[in-house]
Amino acid sequence: MGTEHVLRNLQLVDGRIIDIAIRDGIITAITPPGQAEGENGQDCLGLYVSSGWIDLHVHAVPELDPYGDDIDEIGVKQGVTTLVDAGSCGADRIGALYTASLKAETQVFAMLNISRIGLERTDELSQLEWIDLAKAQAAAAAYPDFIVGLKARISRSVVKDSGIQPLKLARVLSKETKLPLMVHIGSAPPAISEVLGLLQPGDVITHYLNGKSNNLFHADGTPLQGLLDAAARGVHLDVGHGTASFSFRIAEQAKAAGIELNTISTDIYRSNRLNGPVYSMSNVLTKFLVLGYSLEEVIRAVTINAAEWLGKPELGQIRVGQRANLTLFALEAGEKHLKDSEGDVRVAQHYIKVKGVYANGSLITS
Repeated sequence: MGTEHVLRNLQLVDGRIIDIAIRDGIITAITPPGQAEGENGQDCLGLYVSSGWIDLHVHAVPELDPYGDDIDEIGVKQGVTTLVDAGSCGADRIGALYTASLKAETQVFAMLNISRIGLERTDELSQLEWIDLAKAQAAAAAYPDFIVGLKARISRSVVKDSGIQPLKLARVLSKETKLPLMVHIGSAPPAISEVLGLLQPGDVITHYLNGKSNNLFHADGTPLQGLLDAAARGVHLDVGHGTASFSFRIAEQAKAAGIELNTISTDIYRSNRLNGPVYSMSNVLTKFLVLGYSLEEVIRAVTINAAEWLGKPELGQIRVGQRANLTLFALEAGEKHLKDSEGDVRVAQHYIKVKGVYANGSLITS
């Protein structure tokens, strides 16, 4: 048996202070501060702890350009212990992503692009013959524990003259594979109303806070009835910040309208990690603090809510007997300028800073 490793004086987002004892990667005790027993103690006073952050929308295939990056650069180094690659790969190369995921410190799942070529080019749905339903079904069957959904990027630059047809084919594939759809929304055509009408409970709209003209809000800031209807029937709303898909103005409208915050994801890849406006998961989370959400609401969106959508609620928990899957972070005082995809800036007076993760049986500090 290994020795007990104790993380002392950690603060939960509800304000409680705890010690967490871990042996051989398994949580053995969660106690009030100063009560956990163990030979190797680490004082974490001033740090928050949550279950490991989950990023539901990233691009983690480094050789793909422009939408690619290294798994651990956008995973554990960002405080993200679990990520979902959102459609970088179709049937042609999903096996290579699976193989790469086994070598990473970060846990990886994938959305299978309905186009067999995936993001080898950025108009992957412009030719309907690239949507090979048989190959996609075979890929889904080959990697049932890895593929958690299907990805369809339904905006003008991707579908070109194919219109709404790729989404109709995605709906057929979803029924055959029993996998939900993650649908990227952006510029028309197709019109957002056409897209919303095809979405079912458990499907995901990603980029729901984009500021493009084909977005989910009227000019006066009120939400489209189609958005309200979709949310009411159980369609999941995911941020998917990205380079061009997050607007403070729209996010403020969503909050004012009482649209529930489901999951915050980054749509991160190398260029928007290095050059912005994404930079990191903590940077994106800080934007939601500036919008007026509580720390508890913000962290819930990258832990409990994401874990529930994945059907893996244990990933959103800190419990005795479970594998230690933790993100450690601080809420730092200081001015930070935050830019959205439209160039608008908000100024934070406090910001989230990642300090490390506990994953795969060890503490990895940032």
